[in-house]
Amino acid sequence: MSCRLVHIGFGNMVAADRVVAIINPVSAPMRRLREEAREAGLLVDATQGRKTRSILVMDSKHVVISAIQPETISARFADASENALEEGAKGED
Repeated sequence: MSCRLVHIGFGNMVAADRVVAIINPVSAPMRRLREEAREAGLLVDATQGRKTRSILVMDSKHVVISAIQPETISARFADASENALEEGAKGED
């Protein structure tokens, strides 16, 4: 059993299989989501004091905020998926 980790900035990683959504934080509902997660103790701050540029919603109801653009994180997810497929193909030989 392997767990693919995706880099979300400043040395922080998340389990790729546990991410439900990667969202831009500029809308009012996303600000509310962040505040509700903070009040519930489910907010993970991976911004290192910088501006929040993306919100990751996890399947455990945790909310992770990152200073990396959503497009950059989604590209890293795509790269991780391609690498996993290549490793799977090598293992079949």
